[in-house]
Amino acid sequence: MGIFDKIKGAIWGEAKAAEAAPAPTQATTATANPEPVPTPAASSTTAPTSPATSAPAAPVDIAAILDAAVKKSGQKLDWKHSIVDLMKALGMDASLSERKELAQELGYTGDIGDSAKMNTFLHKALLKKLSDNGGKVPADLLD
Repeated sequence: MGIFDKIKGAIWGEAKAAEAAPAPTQATTATANPEPVPTPAASSTTAPTSPATSAPAAPVDIAAILDAAVKKSGQKLDWKHSIVDLMKALGMDASLSERKELAQELGYTGDIGDSAKMNTFLHKALLKKLSDNGGKVPADLLD
């Protein structure tokens, strides 16, 4: 799994966790009722719903997820301007080696020795790719 996939997984996982908050109550209720057990049709109905959930019907609100992640981290992080802070907000390793790997994944062709330019590229390219993959990113961050 690449770095982008880890970032996307962390964000989409947070989105699913937020959506699933009421779901455990429903799952517990379904488990308590013996009637749903013998329903193979229900499981075939559920199968299409799962892919629809993983390919978001409604875009995942990247800003809301990352704002919540920053708050949860208890750190002062500026994910809107820093790839390092964005990765830290998600609890990821933001080391130079990880960022170099992400740069390779996102097609960075500049000097990887110039970490400031690389980080600027990474931040913009990551937000663009998240947007392309169903994420709702504020327009001012996509410029």
